[in-house]
Amino acid sequence: MTATYWVEEFSAAERARLQPYVTNLDGPVFALQNLPETVKGALFARYSRTGKSLRRLFLDEFADEVEAGAPTASTGMRRASELYGRIFDQYGDDSVAQLGGAHVACEQASNLLTKALEWGRLAAYLEQSTRYVSYADRPGGRFRYHLDPELDADPLGAEYRRVLDGLFETYAELLPALSDHLATVVPHEPGSSEPAWRRAVKARALDGLRGLLPAATTSNLGIYATGQAYEALLLRLRASQLPEARSYADLLLTELDKVIPAFLTRVDRPDRGGVWSEYLARTAADTAKATAEVLGDGTGDDQVPSVTLTEFDPAAEDKVLTAIAYPHLDAGEAEIAARVARLGAGERARLLAAYVGERGNRRHKPGRAFERAAYTFDVVADYGAFRDLQRHRLCTIVWQPLTPALGYDVPADVATAGLGDRFAAAMAASAELYQALLPGFPAQAPYAVALAHRVRFAMTMNARELMHLTELRSTPQGHPAYRRVAQDMHRLVAEEAGHTGLAAAMRFVVHDEVDLGRLAAERRLEARRATG
Repeated sequence: MTATYWVEEFSAAERARLQPYVTNLDGPVFALQNLPETVKGALFARYSRTGKSLRRLFLDEFADEVEAGAPTASTGMRRASELYGRIFDQYGDDSVAQLGGAHVACEQASNLLTKALEWGRLAAYLEQSTRYVSYADRPGGRFRYHLDPELDADPLGAEYRRVLDGLFETYAELLPALSDHLATVVPHEPGSSEPAWRRAVKARALDGLRGLLPAATTSNLGIYATGQAYEALLLRLRASQLPEARSYADLLLTELDKVIPAFLTRVDRPDRGGVWSEYLARTAADTAKATAEVLGDGTGDDQVPSVTLTEFDPAAEDKVLTAIAYPHLDAGEAEIAARVARLGAGERARLLAAYVGERGNRRHKPGRAFERAAYTFDVVADYGAFRDLQRHRLCTIVWQPLTPALGYDVPADVATAGLGDRFAAAMAASAELYQALLPGFPAQAPYAVALAHRVRFAMTMNARELMHLTELRSTPQGHPAYRRVAQDMHRLVAEEAGHTGLAAAMRFVVHDEVDLGRLAAERRLEARRATG
């Protein structure tokens, strides 16, 4: 039975005025349309301080100015800007900056910069893949890598360009050779789709060679975020030691001011954004200094690819079961926890099984009770794998500077194709350039480090996010480097933490090794295209 909602009355003239800006005129749920983000956000901000419906509020307080404006992109800006300024200054209500957002394309950003751009949790990101896009072309006449202006003007600039050109040239030269080798290792099966097989071969070849690309490699990144998230992003970029990040902040602000200007008025204010960025820069520098003085330099003890479970709660499964039962009992948490502690193994398994249910695929996930269990993993993996794992926003992730010190692995496909010597020579050139840049350009030196070089990072996440990460990143079409990380995380939760019930719930983690991991996905895509 459908609920009955009252319908607000509008005159014919009012309905005509409303119609372009709302998706329906009568229902209790509707979307705003054909309005700038600033106006939408201002409407919602005003919404919280009035008893009027949003449609009535629009007619009474915004419609005249919207209709008086010329292009839609600028209508209502004056009133919206005044409203935001009043709320920010008088009430300090930052939450209104979450009510509007913008889609921004960030192109030609280095792989160091994309990690800074993707730091914030409250945003959506989509980054160009090194797995499905070849970087052998030369848009604008040169390979796709960032060229720092200060470094380019230095005598080292010529060496920087020579080495990075060499890395890309090696990548371009080895790509057809590795593709030919893979075509013989995993030949096309008669009767199956040849285009799907060719795409899978290409993906595996790109997987094998992406480690040759330096961290200076540029990428395209799409961001959708709220005004609040963009403000935080801009202030972080301005506090960065990386010149590219600071200059990119100015580019971002210029474009955001064209679409959501009222959200970002504090960024350039010395007493607000200025002191905030100074605070971030100062604390980063002071922390680095204090760490060196108190704890000394790192020793680089663990240089092989590894995943270590460094922290977990032995009682995590009990806490998850307590959270599962809590909404269904009329008792306090301490009492429920005491009852859970008295359960036998069979009863515990029954309760957990009921909560997890019959998962039909990895997108069927249990609820937030799994968030009561948390794990921290210390990981050493290549930078290519790190850049994929870093995008999991519900994780708390910290990482160490990218250097060649932790070494690299020659991918198995590259070695069996007889291309290992060329790969190793490229890694050596990358490491030598890093060392040459380090004294004079410490912030820019990581640009020279190839994605195959390892980086150390720590990830803290709850069991629900762990389920998402391990099931997604262990799929057959995933890159071998991060597949191993995901598989090891899952194994450690079961074997070292002893949380066998939680690990068993993560039933779509794939531990099998695969040949052409992309092949099944390419075939499914082809089938959908054929029936679509």
